[in-house]
Amino acid sequence: MTEPRALITGASAGLGTEFARQLASKGKDLILVARRTDPMEKLANDLADEYNVAVDVIQADLSDESATSKLFADVCERGLYVDYLINNAGSVGPDLLADRDWPAQQKYIELMMTSVAGMCHHFIPPMQERGFGRVLNVASVAGLLSISGDASYGPTKAYVIALSKGLAMTVKDQDISVLALCPGFTHTDFHLSDELTRMKKSTPSFIWYDAEVVIREGLAALEKGKSQLISGRLYRFLIPILKTPLSGWIMARIGVKGDY
Repeated sequence: MTEPRALITGASAGLGTEFARQLASKGKDLILVARRTDPMEKLANDLADEYNVAVDVIQADLSDESATSKLFADVCERGLYVDYLINNAGSVGPDLLADRDWPAQQKYIELMMTSVAGMCHHFIPPMQERGFGRVLNVASVAGLLSISGDASYGPTKAYVIALSKGLAMTVKDQDISVLALCPGFTHTDFHLSDELTRMKKSTPSFIWYDAEVVIREGLAALEKGKSQLISGRLYRFLIPILKTPLSGWIMARIGVKGDY
C-alpha cells in the first residue's frame, strides 16, 4: 500500500500553499488540488526538492457539482489514500442580492458549502475503515458574526463550522479529528483584489496575522482533537465581544465598515 497522503484543496495560492509547506516540512506526502495547475506544479517541485516528499497534482474546479466524486475516483485510481484532508478552497463570491446571475450564485454555493460536504462524504468513510483520520475545514471568523451586506461569504462559513462540529462529534471515538479553523484577517494573496486591498490599507496592521501562524495553530489544534479554533489571540478575545451591542463601535474604531 502506498504511503498516506495529505490532500489540500485550494493549493495553488494563499493558505493552501502554506498548508502544503508545513505538512511537507513534517515529511508528509501530498496531493495538491486546485483549478490552476501551473502554480501547483511549481510548488510540488519545490516541496519535493526541499523536503524529499512525494507530491501529486490534480486539477479540479470544486464549483462543479461532480468535482468531488471525480476527485475521489482519481485519487483511488492512482492507488493513493488520504489520511489528512484540508478543505481550503474558497473565494469571496458574488453579492446574493445585487448580483443577479443565479447560476453564478449556485456555483459559489457549490464551492463554499456543497464541495466541503462532498469531500467529507467521500474521504471520511475510508478513514473510518482504517481507524485514523484528520480533517481540517477552513472557515472564518466571518462565520461567527452576522454582518450587514454579507449574505454570502459569512453564511457559507457558518455552515462549514456547523458541519465540522457535527462531524467531529460523530467520529470522535474513531481516532478521527475534524476541525473548523476560523482565521480573521490573514496576510495572503486572497486579499489582492482592488476592493480587498483598499480594505486592508484602511485597517490597522495589528488585526492582521501571518499565514504561517494561522496554519501552525490550526494543525496543532487538529492534533489535539479540537472541533473549532478561532486563530489568533486577538480574535479569540474579540469575537465574544463582537456578539454584544458593542460590536459596531469596536469594528468602526478598527476601520471595518458594516452593521453588526
